[in-house]
Amino acid sequence: MARSITSRDPLLKALGHRFADAALLDEALTHRSAVDRKRRAKFAHGNERLEFLGDRVLALVVAEMLQEQFPSDSEGELAKRHAALVKASVLADVARELGLGEHLLLADNERASGGAAKPTILADACEAVLGALYRDGGLTAATKFVRKHWQSRLEAAIKPPADAKTVLQEWAQGRGLNLPEYREIGREGPAHAPKFAVEVMVQERTPARGIGRTKREAERDAATKLLAELEK
Repeated sequence: MARSITSRDPLLKALGHRFADAALLDEALTHRSAVDRKRRAKFAHGNERLEFLGDRVLALVVAEMLQEQFPSDSEGELAKRHAALVKASVLADVARELGLGEHLLLADNERASGGAAKPTILADACEAVLGALYRDGGLTAATKFVRKHWQSRLEAAIKPPADAKTVLQEWAQGRGLNLPEYREIGREGPAHAPKFAVEVMVQERTPARGIGRTKREAERDAATKLLAELEK
């Protein structure tokens, strides 16, 4: 059995969009665990197709925002900013701000195991919702959503973000420690769009875990989280 646990009215209010095609939002909120493929469920791929679309829409809109905000940046600097803004951990944060986990359609066992709070599921759902907004309201609706939730994040860093892996390596070297070690600890999702989980370890420090669409993105996320712990 699959179920969501709350009315979607608060989510519609948070999204600021009334769907002409309500089925698009239903699809965006349907995790693959809730799909009964034996019965040829309506959304045979869960929200994966809309996630695929939302990923591309987000990349485009954020790229445009960066062009506007940082007209003097080089291509390389813009690329660093872009990577930091579209990574899975940021999407998961936006999903939490929306309370998206409460509205997801999950299999009972997935919800019982904490699926509504898993960063990978939240990040995927956020992209899927963006894809649904684009399908229903075009680029105007999608852009409105992205600007609302990404503008402050875009403005937060005046300088392009430094590569977290490089910063962590320099931190370790500066203290005479061994170089950070990264290892893949998990992988999920469809073959065309896998999600990686990576753990980073530095001598005598508690390991940190990161997620990403590529191993490198997951490594950066893990390094960022470990640096945050080291700064406490």
